Amino acid sequence: MRILNCLLAALLAVLAVGSLFADAFAPAPITNARAGRRRPATTTCRPSAQPSTRLLAQISEKEASSAIDKVVAALRKDKEAQQELGKLTTKNNVLGFGSPRPGIIAVRFNASFKKGGMGNSAVPLPFGLGQSNKSEGRGTMVGQVKAEVDEKTGKIRSCSVFRDLGYGRAFNLKV
Repeated sequence: MRILNCLLAALLAVLAVGSLFADAFAPAPITNARAGRRRPATTTCRPSAQPSTRLLAQISEKEASSAIDKVVAALRKDKEAQQELGKLTTKNNVLGFGSPRPGIIAVRFNASFKKGGMGNSAVPLPFGLGQSNKSEGRGTMVGQVKAEVDEKTGKIRSCSVFRDLGYGRAFNLKV
């Protein structure tokens, strides 16, 4: 019991000291000398800099959809992509599209690739009716596809497929 009281006292002392140090390292609010008011602290190094992203040209959802379809068709047709990633089964969801430079359509979407193996499991059915041949999705990999397509010609300028959310290897389609 005495040991527990000592441990509790030590824990309270550490928490008290920690709160003192937390106040010492908290950022001080920046004051505006001209207005005499306090502003909230900013985290940017260049407070006067303008945002770096500009919207040059907007593209429609139809244009983006056609660009995605071209990229999907190219990934399905390419033998090296099928060997490295597997067969592109479905386009899961569109993450974004836009036009970073004039004449370029940039798209980003998730796609499912299936590589080898049957992936079926024998799941017992209720009431002794036997076993099912249910597919359990083995061998399926979801990759993030990032591509740029020329707006006028419809040619793919670049295409990358990121596995493991970009932390693993990436596959670059040869164009």
